[in-house]
Amino acid sequence: MKITDIKTRFIDIYMFVEVHTDEGIIGLGEAGSWAFLEAAAAAVETFKRYLIGQDPLLREHHWQYLYRCYHFRGAAIMAALSAIDIALWDIAGKYYGVPCYQLMGGKCRDKARVYYHVYGGSRQELIDGCIRAKEAGFTAVGHLTPFADEPRDKSWFKTFASRIDDGIESVRQYREAVGNDVDLCIEIHRQLTVPEAVALGRGIEAYRPYFFEDPVKPDNFDEMAEVAASIPIAIATGERIHTLQEFVMLLSRHACRFIRPDVCMCGGLTHAKKIAALAEAFGVQVIPHNPLSPVSTAACIQLAAAIPNFAIQEYPIGEDRPPKSGIVKSALTLEDGFLVIPDTPGIGVELQPDAEKEFPYIPREYKTRLQSDGSVFDQ
Repeated sequence: MKITDIKTRFIDIYMFVEVHTDEGIIGLGEAGSWAFLEAAAAAVETFKRYLIGQDPLLREHHWQYLYRCYHFRGAAIMAALSAIDIALWDIAGKYYGVPCYQLMGGKCRDKARVYYHVYGGSRQELIDGCIRAKEAGFTAVGHLTPFADEPRDKSWFKTFASRIDDGIESVRQYREAVGNDVDLCIEIHRQLTVPEAVALGRGIEAYRPYFFEDPVKPDNFDEMAEVAASIPIAIATGERIHTLQEFVMLLSRHACRFIRPDVCMCGGLTHAKKIAALAEAFGVQVIPHNPLSPVSTAACIQLAAAIPNFAIQEYPIGEDRPPKSGIVKSALTLEDGFLVIPDTPGIGVELQPDAEKEFPYIPREYKTRLQSDGSVFDQ
């Protein structure tokens, strides 16, 4: 079997990669570089010059060849490599007639717990989202900020004291709204300094958050480790890093209790499986990052099935996006807050033939929020 073509498909806000073979098997993957999908598409075209004519089943060899050939790294390149790698795993599963997790040692579980995305421009909207999630049968809610999802064109300012007190009060009300039947996955979006993160982390301890995600910027692992050593709740981080070596540095500093590799950014299933094994050695659990399409979800579930230290899966529904059925034909089934592990060969999803026409590409708006003094604010 040989690779005959590689195509990129832009649908809505997503970019997909299809790897075609001379046996008619087509593999599907997704790139996770968010606002830089065009750059990832250019990297796919570069990788394509090597891949055409190659045996698609040599996944590890191709991964090493593409990653190490010219020694350049970065999010766009890794997103392209991730999408191609997922597509090659999809081909392998279809070729052998098994789900990808069977090629990774078989499944460790029959279903994967997921958490529901909650959005809102006010505290009440976020509370209402938590309640809806509970009513829908979810046992965890995430993407849940203590500070509300305010528009990026609104300037920002709060005093230290008011910000911390407001954040603590929000988490208290989330807990009051859902009781102990729903875990709260508190998302900070890298917005805090170390003193702010420590103050907020200590303040929300009483409300038993499942994890405290990305309290500070991920560029400095020592800062994350300082926060982790200073608060009693579990930190989750890792969505913005994408190499095995970066995850080693994060884990060796004991900077988190949950790692969040993005399968569509960290090198696909090949690399994500290795990152999960590293985390296992440190007693750290894995929560795959997944703000993308059902293709990303399907790839994440293959990883979730195959690793012993899987904790919970991010499951993005509820946003103002096209219905999942309009983008893909999927084998995934949601039951009482869990995705059933499918037995479909490959990753278990296919793109709808007319998805590009139905949902034309929408480049993400490039806008960052500013503080009241005109400086940049992380959101």
